[in-house]
Amino acid sequence: MQTISFIYLLIIRICIASLLRHKHECLALFEFKQSILDQSRASFNAGGFQKLDSWRKITSSTSDHDSDCCLWDGVLCSKKGHVIGLDLSQSSLHGPIKSNNSLFNLVHLQMLNLSMNDFVGSQIPSQIAHLKQLRSLDLSHSSFSGQIPIEISHLPHLNLLDLSWNSLKLHGHSLECLLQNLTGLEELHLSGVDISSIIPPFLANFSSLKSIELENCSLRGEFPSQIFYLPKLKFLSVAANHILTGFIPEFLNTSLLEQVFLAATSFTGSIPQSIIKLNYLKFLGLHECYFSGCIPCSLANMTELTFLGLGQDELMGLNPLFPKRLSYPVGLEVCEKRRMNDWIIKLTKLETLILININIYDEILPALANLTKLSIVIMRNNLISGRIPSSFMNLTQLKTIDIRGNQLQGQISSLFSNFKSLECLVLENNNFNGKVHLDTFLGLPKLEVLGLGANKILVFESSYSNVTLPEIELIGLSSCNFIEFPSFLRFQKKIKFLSLQNNKIKGLVPEWFLNNTQETLQYLDLSHNSITGFHGHSHFLPWVRLDVFNIKYNQLQGQAPIPPLTTVVYVVSNNNLTKEIPSLICELKHLRVLDLSFNNMTGTLPPCFGNLSNLLFDLDLKGNNFHGPMMNAFTHGSLMKRIDLTENQFTGQLSKSLANCTNLEFLALGGNSFEDAFPIWLGNLVKLQVLILRSNKFFGAIHGHPITGLSFLKLRIIDLSSNGFSGQLPEMFFRTWNAMKPFDVGKSSFMDVELYINPRIFFKFPYSMALTNKGVHREFPHIFKFFTFIDLSCNNFEGHIPESLSDLHGLQSINLSNNHFTGRVPPSLGNLKNLESLDLSHNELTGAIPHELVQLGFLAIFNVSFNHLHGEIPLGNQFNTFDYNSYMGNHGLCGKPLSNECKISAITTLPPTNKEYSSFLPGDKIDWIIIFLGFGGGLVIGIVLGNLLYARYGN
Repeated sequence: MQTISFIYLLIIRICIASLLRHKHECLALFEFKQSILDQSRASFNAGGFQKLDSWRKITSSTSDHDSDCCLWDGVLCSKKGHVIGLDLSQSSLHGPIKSNNSLFNLVHLQMLNLSMNDFVGSQIPSQIAHLKQLRSLDLSHSSFSGQIPIEISHLPHLNLLDLSWNSLKLHGHSLECLLQNLTGLEELHLSGVDISSIIPPFLANFSSLKSIELENCSLRGEFPSQIFYLPKLKFLSVAANHILTGFIPEFLNTSLLEQVFLAATSFTGSIPQSIIKLNYLKFLGLHECYFSGCIPCSLANMTELTFLGLGQDELMGLNPLFPKRLSYPVGLEVCEKRRMNDWIIKLTKLETLILININIYDEILPALANLTKLSIVIMRNNLISGRIPSSFMNLTQLKTIDIRGNQLQGQISSLFSNFKSLECLVLENNNFNGKVHLDTFLGLPKLEVLGLGANKILVFESSYSNVTLPEIELIGLSSCNFIEFPSFLRFQKKIKFLSLQNNKIKGLVPEWFLNNTQETLQYLDLSHNSITGFHGHSHFLPWVRLDVFNIKYNQLQGQAPIPPLTTVVYVVSNNNLTKEIPSLICELKHLRVLDLSFNNMTGTLPPCFGNLSNLLFDLDLKGNNFHGPMMNAFTHGSLMKRIDLTENQFTGQLSKSLANCTNLEFLALGGNSFEDAFPIWLGNLVKLQVLILRSNKFFGAIHGHPITGLSFLKLRIIDLSSNGFSGQLPEMFFRTWNAMKPFDVGKSSFMDVELYINPRIFFKFPYSMALTNKGVHREFPHIFKFFTFIDLSCNNFEGHIPESLSDLHGLQSINLSNNHFTGRVPPSLGNLKNLESLDLSHNELTGAIPHELVQLGFLAIFNVSFNHLHGEIPLGNQFNTFDYNSYMGNHGLCGKPLSNECKISAITTLPPTNKEYSSFLPGDKIDWIIIFLGFGGGLVIGIVLGNLLYARYGN
């Protein structure tokens, strides 16, 4: 009985202790509610507020029912009464979570979901590690910021980790450190987190993983292909990691994959035919990558697909919404005998179809009429021609139609007015013609995106007054022949993106437009018009959220307008701006592209300009009247990729701080008055590809090498013309120019600055330059990445042309004219099979033109005029096309195309000699005479006479 009593008392004590602990946990929950709930924001989510309405304050008078937090909404308890689950998603929580929050006292917690709230940029406290029993942690979409605490790696039982779409970063620690102990993970969701590291290969060993979502994480390196083989994996998304490389392996029969989303990455290789083995696949997004080869015909059998995205995107220019395609890149092709429309019609469950930059033709549009579940059709930058078929106009349930950048023609159908569900319509960059009435589209109640520009249409408007129009956010109306701002914009209050480039708009930007868009506008392109200013805002632009401002090729006058602090891209080139650079521009902390080129601006660079030097990617000041020294404030870690100061009046030496611009790819300083020795130290910039120093006052010999011993490894374009350089060109100067050595040009693409402002806005801002190529000075609005060019003309170089020049097999243009080079033309230049232009004129070269140059099959320009060359001009191949001007001023040259023919030397043929000696001095006795004379008159005289005798009687 005593033992039983003892046990009974022990049980009572345990129960009482358990109840006390339970009450303590309930108090902790209520304290958490009080610390985080903002009553004033409850109306934002009534359902969320009602969830917390059942959480009552616990006092001595509180009933047992009300004090039991296990009965509160969103709270889950164990059988023992401990709080093990907390689901407060979408609960209108607002405010920071501090490290001493009572939430971290719930040590039995196994599930915590705080997603879809607003924690106002607070950091995730490291005290999260106190919740040792956590199995599920969801903090997604909740406005957290700062570093992800590495203490999360101390939660070994986690099977769900979702921190996605917060302003979080993982710079202090790698993804490997965060995940190394979480071997039981089933769901890993970190999309939108700035990870900036590789994906650890050991992730392929996490056999429990079912879902991986790592979109837009700045991942780099190569994606471990073994992850595709994880036995339980269903969802895989690493989209929008633009420098993440990888390939798709051959698939196995056992895969459970339902979603593969690799869009907007640098994945390469082919799409394997074995993709047909993914029996459960519903979502396949491989667009905007670098896949090549044939589209596998096995896709025709994947009839469960609801999403299909294929093709490679090439965005050129400033406009991220409606870009012009400048070339068709090498990528995926329709290689099967059956055309794509033969199998696309089998995918009857398809809801989203994305086909970009693929050689598909007009047959595909009629085929889509059979896909009755389609809601999104994106087929931009293909070869689709003809008219939009009437059968396509029956898909009135479509929400997105983007068929920009094709060859479609005819009038834009008024039947688009029947697409009442349409949210996005983009018909840009086709060959549509005729009249278009905006009323056709302004009657679509859900329309948010409208792009009609870059066609051959004439747009008409009605008179709008008190009319209910759709609230359009993205508008593209370039090349629509507007002479003023479209009047329907008066009633648009939510415009975020507007492109009115290449119209005929004159005068001031109207005040009503400035007022309507002041709070919303993020992107504005008014380039190629005749705009003179902004009504009522001559100095300061009014838009408080503006990211991109492009008003090049207009008639702005006076001072450059000051953009808002949010500006990332500021382009006001080719206007009539005067005065100095406003110092307030230095306060733009987000500025990445600053283009003031081709204006009449003057003055020196403001002292504060150094504040921008480490923020900018692209600085273009060419074609102005700036003077004084260049800025000398570049520090280590500068982001600068392109600097163009050509055609100004800058003086002094080059800024030595340029050595800190380790990301610099393009440096153009031509047409100034810089006075300095050759900056050999620039050779340490391992990314430098273009160096233009022409028309300055540089002087002296080129000698010395950078500290590393490797100089200008990626240099492809160098222009040192019209300076005072002298001395011999050292052989080693060209030895390390490795980027000019490959002959295979590979894929044609352009040099550019890439900017990712957010997942929706992506820029490729092309580099441009002016060069004298093939005898013509012209602007290059785009620079091919394989273009190679050397111009050392109009200097005082002397000595021989270095043989090492012939190692640069990729060279396309060489100009060494107007120097003092001597010696022969190196025959080894014939090895430069890619050479298109060779100018050696106005030097002091001697000898014959090497016949090896005839091998240069692409040579279009050849000039060796005004040298001291002699001999016969070679004939054959391209040499049959060069005229008199290529050879003039060489008095020793002969043959076509010159008028003086080459003289043929007469070779006298002597009759055969008999065995009888008919000569006074027979040949077999000459040696004895030489020896005799050598003894009699000395060895020297004997040799001389011997040579004479051999010359006369040698036969």
